[in-house]
Amino acid sequence: MPDRTQTDSKASGWPMTIPMWMLLGFATWTLLLLMATVGVYRWINILFGRASIASFRSDQLEGQDWYRRGTRAHANCVENLPVFGAIVLVISLIGATGPAVNYLCTIILIARVCQSLVHVSHVQTDAFVAVRFSFFCVQLVCFLALIVIAACHGA
Repeated sequence: MPDRTQTDSKASGWPMTIPMWMLLGFATWTLLLLMATVGVYRWINILFGRASIASFRSDQLEGQDWYRRGTRAHANCVENLPVFGAIVLVISLIGATGPAVNYLCTIILIARVCQSLVHVSHVQTDAFVAVRFSFFCVQLVCFLALIVIAACHGA
């Protein structure tokens, strides 16, 4: 049995799988979205003296429409990241692998990025909300499919 105290994934016997890469991608996207929307908006306002660093309240929506959409898109990523993380943890621990698992995890990340981009880059008309919701539904279906795979594999 490999020594699990090593930090190198190859030395420890824990290679990065596609689901792990997609989870890492999801986390990376969550941070990039935060920096590109909320971070840019706040730092520009702070650096140009339009707002103080303490003026941004977490309990109140404020700012331009794209900033509010960016804040909500980031929060939505944060809300769904633990769900994806729990699923990837379980499928990794029980050894549920294969093309279906890899494709579902890849689709989740692609749908998440598309959902966020639609949310942030467009005024939310009925058509854009429908597109955004469709990308969210794709993620939900993939989450459920992965849960079924995990349950069947673990039974």
